[in-house]
Amino acid sequence: MQSTALTVTAYLDEVPAERQAVLIQLRELCRTLLIDFEESMNYGMPGYVRNGEVEVGFASQKHFIALYILRNAGDGRASSPAPGKGVSLGKGCIRYSKPERIDFDVVEKLLKATQASTGVICG
Repeated sequence: MQSTALTVTAYLDEVPAERQAVLIQLRELCRTLLIDFEESMNYGMPGYVRNGEVEVGFASQKHFIALYILRNAGDGRASSPAPGKGVSLGKGCIRYSKPERIDFDVVEKLLKATQASTGVICG
């Protein structure tokens, strides 16, 4: 479900309480590691833009939390989690069925690979 929030802070204020802490943690990790990026709302969710392109985003959906890594260095795929209970992969997307399933070590590796990349498209 897309949000009509105009800012990332407003978006985080409207997500379910049980998801707020992990989404705030995800935001802080993005803001810390994606130093060449601008934070904004894109497609109804928080996004991180470099050179006019959204490369990273996250969203609180009805049944999952999604992390979108839309552009990445080639070695970023090697860091992707193996699909398992409560985690599924889509093209450029990792879906977590519960907040506690987010592996922030994996997320950090993916974000670092994205920061280091020159915009090579994965997939």
